[in-house]
Amino acid sequence: MSKIRVAVLFGGVSSEHEVSLMSASSVIRNIPREKYEVVCIGITKKGRWLYYPGSVEQIESGEWERHPDCTTAVISPDRSHRGILKLMDDGSYNLLKIDCVFPVLHGKNGEDGTIQGMLAVAGIPCVGCDTLSSADCMDKEITHILLDTAGIPTARWLAFGRPVLAAFEEAARQVEETLGYPVFVKPANAGSSVGVNKADNRAELKEAMKIAFTHDQKVLVEERIFGREVECAVLGNDSPAAALPGEITSCNEFYDYDAKYILGDSVLHIPARVTDEQAELLRQTAVKAFVRMGCSGLARVDFFVQDDGKILLNELNTIPGFTSISMYAKLWEASGIPYSELIDRLITLAIERADS
Repeated sequence: MSKIRVAVLFGGVSSEHEVSLMSASSVIRNIPREKYEVVCIGITKKGRWLYYPGSVEQIESGEWERHPDCTTAVISPDRSHRGILKLMDDGSYNLLKIDCVFPVLHGKNGEDGTIQGMLAVAGIPCVGCDTLSSADCMDKEITHILLDTAGIPTARWLAFGRPVLAAFEEAARQVEETLGYPVFVKPANAGSSVGVNKADNRAELKEAMKIAFTHDQKVLVEERIFGREVECAVLGNDSPAAALPGEITSCNEFYDYDAKYILGDSVLHIPARVTDEQAELLRQTAVKAFVRMGCSGLARVDFFVQDDGKILLNELNTIPGFTSISMYAKLWEASGIPYSELIDRLITLAIERADS
């Protein structure tokens, strides 16, 4: 029986490029090779697509794009191809048929529906959520709107476009009257806590907005929630299930980019330090949000559990960090699905959805 050929996409034009390299390296190392043939396609920060035939170690280090045997490669939109075109220096091309794509791309141009839409046009199965659900989950304002209509509790929030900086005093008054300080200011479309800052006063609010606008055209301002950060991993298509919830004790004031990827001193508690009733409510709410947002395949659903026991949903991540020690994988491992088996299930779910 021939192996299933899976293309792993990594890198990308995103502030989370380096995170993607770490996640993809882990996926490539752990994908079951007795069942799958792996094709590596890297995307540089400038947007070049390259077929990469080298070692995993060079992906992690960022040296991969300088490999002498890298070849320009593009996904063909022609459904009769169902694959990748490797463009040769002499102007010729080779077609490499692909059975499924695993987009290990975090943030913009990878987690926001753009790649998913490209693959839908090409007719190639894609691991994870489809175009619309990826875009909706990526946009924090849209996520809030859809969850609010579904009756799923979230933090109080306001959204602003770039013109707000020209009328900042009015916007600041709105924030102060509606939310009060402190608040968190976030790019509406970014992940890994990139560009997220806390503001305790009007001056800090303006500076935080300026930083957030360097990452997106829209920012979200949310009330500060005092509570523990708890995450649920959801897996499935038509009948999704949630793993045991896990809890993060951040080494920083909040679980920002440094705490996630640089300092490395944050502590994961699996299972989370919550009651059985809270754990069940977290799992049920995670699945409800997954369905309401139209997700499929996978998502990590992040919550706050407040001291009074109230649970608020923070956000959904459709391509969460995917190393073997990332929360999504660790939660399923604790729930009985080892990392390599999890990768296998995700690819199988993608192909099943495409065939349905």
